[in-house]
Amino acid sequence: MKHNLFKTLQQFRTASGVTGQYYSLPALEQAGLGKISRLPVSIRIVLESVLRNCDGKKVTEEHIRELSRWAPTASRTDEIPFVVARVVLQDFTGVPLLCDLAAMRGVAQRMGKNPKLIEPLVPVDLVVDHSVQVDHYGAKDSLDLNMKIEFQRNAERYKFMKWGMQAFDTFKVVPPGIGIVHQVNLEYLARGVHQKDGIYYPDSLVGTDSHTTMINGIGVVAWGVGGIEAEAGMLGQPVYFLTPDVVGVHLKGRLSEGVTATDLVLTVTEMLRKAKVVGKFVEYFGEGAASLAVPDRATIGNMAPEYGATMGFFAVDDKTIDYLVKTGRTTAEVEAVEAYFRAQQMFGTPKAGSIDYSQTLELDLASVVASLAGPKRPQDRIELPKMKDSFNSLFSKPVSENGFNQSADKLSRRYPTKLTAAPRPPDDNALKLPGDGGQPQNVAEMVNNRPTQDRVTPSGPKPLDIGNGDVLIAAITSCTNTSNPGVLLAAGLLAKKAAAKGLTVQRHIKTSLAPGSRVVTEYLTRAGLLPELEKLNFYLAGYGCTTCIGNSGPLDPAIEETITQNDLVCAAVLSGNSNFEARIHPNIKTNFLASPPLVV
Repeated sequence: MKHNLFKTLQQFRTASGVTGQYYSLPALEQAGLGKISRLPVSIRIVLESVLRNCDGKKVTEEHIRELSRWAPTASRTDEIPFVVARVVLQDFTGVPLLCDLAAMRGVAQRMGKNPKLIEPLVPVDLVVDHSVQVDHYGAKDSLDLNMKIEFQRNAERYKFMKWGMQAFDTFKVVPPGIGIVHQVNLEYLARGVHQKDGIYYPDSLVGTDSHTTMINGIGVVAWGVGGIEAEAGMLGQPVYFLTPDVVGVHLKGRLSEGVTATDLVLTVTEMLRKAKVVGKFVEYFGEGAASLAVPDRATIGNMAPEYGATMGFFAVDDKTIDYLVKTGRTTAEVEAVEAYFRAQQMFGTPKAGSIDYSQTLELDLASVVASLAGPKRPQDRIELPKMKDSFNSLFSKPVSENGFNQSADKLSRRYPTKLTAAPRPPDDNALKLPGDGGQPQNVAEMVNNRPTQDRVTPSGPKPLDIGNGDVLIAAITSCTNTSNPGVLLAAGLLAKKAAAKGLTVQRHIKTSLAPGSRVVTEYLTRAGLLPELEKLNFYLAGYGCTTCIGNSGPLDPAIEETITQNDLVCAAVLSGNSNFEARIHPNIKTNFLASPPLVV
């Protein structure tokens, strides 16, 4: 319902001359409600929602006045009624909401009402990404086999979701095998601004997954909530939350060559955990923030749950606009985004001193180095050169000190399994010589042409042994890192160089590649790097969360038996965001988060 409270209903014009109405925050400041232009950008976007949705009942004029007077260090006692533009679900937490909608339609029908009256009042997108598991790996047909098993296991659920998509006008489903919800949201679902009844307003959402914050990377206010809150938002009700502190993080300088967005986000996670930002908004500003590409910003926003913040927010700027163009948004949509945020005086990465924050922290991007995090918590960052010494030390430390309380003499001991170490397969592309019966060149010249018979008896397969610290799972996975072309291409290039030097990965190590969307596979294929990853057994295993949420699938029973019988501390290395003990696999105690190239 339109209103013109404080004379804030105004017009803006896009580059093509299209006009639209919007609720103006600068006009709110001119009306004397507060110094709106000094507020954090994330708070201003929430304030716009409060202003636009003011109905005198759920959202009142007093709510507008309270938030307009937001002070950096005030006591936080007031709740904000935040009406979101849309809701995003993943299949595990989204199905119960669909069940509730179906139940409400059933009740309406029994009461003699039209069941179609039950309909989400804001757009809802459910992305199926939590069901695929890495049962098969290390082969060309891994994706096909894993998807067939996925559909067998989830047939009833998938039929129900398909019914939901057909039954409700505002409920859409992105089917299995497309990508991870947060990457699909970033690449495809997010529009930047919405328009309804001639009123333009910024995109905002809640999602039933903690890493919904990935969309903060393109200036969208969003975070993860529980199912009840998401359902309230879906039915047009406000999502209530306590007025937050906003921590400003001043990013200075630029990342050094070879340092990835993963290294940066692990550094940020370590820093912000120490700063105790739990329950607060975090907003990035300064020339360093402006220098980051959108995929790097999305990586930092994605791990807001790991550093404890409600959000990790970046403002809309030229890089955001460029990203929207390159990911296929229409010219009209992109022009509307830029014109809207310029009209609201919210376009561009804030400069130091331009906004009042509750607290300001600083990070020089040039100080970031190659790192991993683990073995049990994402904030426990380890610089790459210190990795070996760190593991050796933690191996014998007590559990209270994040260690494993193991005897130091077990660290170098090897334990046999019932498996044999598979020999390296022959090179099918070896050069053949004419007239030699098709034998490879090295055989024809170095064996058959010897003056005496080769008397060395070929050795049989050797027993496979494993030990503490062995990497048994290596996964390029998760929304955090498989959305970023920089780190994915780096992984492919590293794999290419490793394969050229004759390096291989042993078959018992469970390797997998689970991209955030099919766009990733497309550019890896076009760059000629997917075959290079496959040479190291990083075959495509699925489009979904997989290993990062514990869907790593079983290890070989013989390996699991050896681990459990000898209480081994074996490792997983993954490009994920969570690494709590036994999360990745029940028998893998130590899990290290790393960039895709470090996983390789």
